[in-house]
Amino acid sequence: MAEVLAKYSSGPLDGVFTDGAAEPNPGPGGWGAVYVRGNAVVQERCGNEPHTTNNRMELRALIEGCSLVEPGTRAVVYTDSQLCVNTISKWAKGWEARGWKRKGGEIKNLELVQALYAALRVRPEIELRWIPAHAGNRWNEYADSLATAYRRKTR
Repeated sequence: MAEVLAKYSSGPLDGVFTDGAAEPNPGPGGWGAVYVRGNAVVQERCGNEPHTTNNRMELRALIEGCSLVEPGTRAVVYTDSQLCVNTISKWAKGWEARGWKRKGGEIKNLELVQALYAALRVRPEIELRWIPAHAGNRWNEYADSLATAYRRKTR
């Protein structure tokens, strides 16, 4: 992690930064979330699964990231997954209204989508926002490093 902090300095200095990974996809995967205030780590978490997908790990990272923020505290939760942002901000409300059904077929990772949607609905002080992947944003790169830590532990 020290290498990431030494290498990158740009991007937002406050918020929760999340990332998920699986290699191959599907395959072994991991997730990471780091809560930062004033360019300093408040709290971080990471985990892994032996067989998963990158989208599952992105969703898990977001769920865990939201839980790092004390209730009532305003925060932006960043993800480099546009799919996750669109899922929660554009599509989930309609899916819920239709009994969690989608016109085009099944909703993948439904239990995680439901958990994240519910978590954000009761926490209006948390804003979900997209951030570009691998663009040199310090804390997004740090979250990526947390998400891929499972690879370094097994090699």
